[in-house]
Parts: sequence; C-alpha cells; structure tokens
Amino acid sequence: MNWPALKEKLDLYEKLMRLDKPIGILLLLWPTLWALWLSAQGRPEWTIGVVFVLGTVLMRSAGCVINDYADRDFDKHVERTKERPLTAGRVSTKEALLLFAFLCLLSFTLVLVLGNNLVIWLSVPAVFLAASYPFTKRFFAIPQAYLGIAFGFGIPMAYAAHLDTVPAEAWWLLLANVFWAVAYDTEYAMVDRDDDLKIGIKTSAITFGRFDVAAVMFCYVMTLAIIAWVGWNNALGWPFYASLGVAAGIMGVHYTWIRGRERMPCFKAFLHNNYVGAAIFVGIVVDFLVSGRSFG
Repeated sequence: MNWPALKEKLDLYEKLMRLDKPIGILLLLWPTLWALWLSAQGRPEWTIGVVFVLGTVLMRSAGCVINDYADRDFDKHVERTKERPLTAGRVSTKEALLLFAFLCLLSFTLVLVLGNNLVIWLSVPAVFLAASYPFTKRFFAIPQAYLGIAFGFGIPMAYAAHLDTVPAEAWWLLLANVFWAVAYDTEYAMVDRDDDLKIGIKTSAITFGRFDVAAVMFCYVMTLAIIAWVGWNNALGWPFYASLGVAAGIMGVHYTWIRGRERMPCFKAFLHNNYVGAAIFVGIVVDFLVSGRSFG
C-alpha cells in the first residue's frame, strides 16, 4: 500500500470536511449543549451527550462536504475558496458524495444507539436540512436563516432524547439560534460580498445591503431576548443572566469590528461568535450548579 499517497488523500478529506477549521463545529455544538442541559435540568445523560457531540462533528463535516459539492463551480471564482480540494480538482465529485453518504450513515448509526424513535424520526429532516442548505443560496434571499435551522436542529433532537417529546421551549430556542446564525453568518458573508455579487450567489449581506450592520445587531438582540425568555421559563438565576450580559458585551465588540465593513475585521467577528455560544453555555451550567438542581 502506498502510505504517502493514502496520507495525502486523508489530508484532503480532512480539509474537505473542514476538520482543520473547527469553528463550524463549535457554532453547531454550543446550541446543542444549551438544549442538552436545559432539557435535562442540568443533569444530561452522559451517553446522550457523547452521541450528540460526536454527531455534531459528523454532521458538520457532512455539511461541509455537500456544501463544497454544491458550490464547486462557484468557489473557483472566490479568492478564499478556489483552492478547496473539490474545487481544485484534487478530490473527485464521486469521492465527495461517497464521503457525505458515509458521514451521514455514521451519524444515523449513532442515533440508533439511543434507541429513541422520536430522535430517529427527527434525524431525517436533520439530514435533509444539512444536504439542502447549500442549494438555497441559489434562490433564497437570506439562506443564513435556513442555515440557522440546519445548525440548530440538534436542539429539538436533544429535547426529544431526554423527554421523548419536543416542547415549545425547544422551538423557541431553535428560533434564537436562527437569529444568531443570521447574525454571525452575515458577518461571514460580508467578507465575500464582492465575489458573491459577481457569481450570483444570494446572501444576507447582499440582501440587507447598507443595513447589514444594523441587521446583525438586531439579530443579536433577538437572540439574547429569546434565550433570556427561555431561561426565565426555566427559573434560571443570576449566573445565567450574567452570562447573557457577557455575551451582549462580546456582541458589542463585534459592532466595533464590522461597522467599517472591512473583510478581516468582519471575519474576526464571525470567528469570535464561538465565545458568545460558550458564554451562554457556561451560564446555564453554572446556574444549575449554584442552584443545586443539577444534583437532584
């Protein structure tokens, strides 16, 4: 076996799955962790947690593969993406589709481990959302909203895993994630706006136009407002609301970075959203610990 060639191919698959850029995994993981803790009142089952963390990595990887497959003819015209493995011809379309199918199969196997019929049924729209998102950029004015649903679908699945039902609270939390995704992915889209205009891809940065910064900040406010309401419904206390204050402060810093609409500061703000998700998660965990509810 040609080990150097195999290693090179695996490195290409790693880049295709974007495992070398974990920000997408984190942005998908934080809302899932919020839901795992809230649905279990601070006492998530460790087996469910492991399944959801691994599933997050697998489905984000699958989403990246199918995204590059869908955008392979567009990415070659964008400076930042023209060297991606599929676009550059270093990985074939057949390989990409097989890899996508393999990752989805692994994810579904994890779901079967839970033995929860509702979670199994919810995994079907979850895969559909992940597979169809890249194509919404052809016709949907704000595909980032669709991304928010796809990235947040671990939320209703987490509630289903713990409660065997999906209460209204889960859908509200999913809506909060939609607003958050529109905010951070608009920042991301502001980086590529000129290239996207040339190749005809639709993004929220283009749709919002000169109101892009205002739209980002509005979505941030809605994110915090909905999450605060969910926290109030769960009788969360000061650690949780303090974490929302920290998240709001981080969002305020983002405003100072994106208001000039320069590429690198906008990209920096996008990456920095990891700390927004982390702050909210820490607040939820600490609140349950301080209240003692996480110990029953």
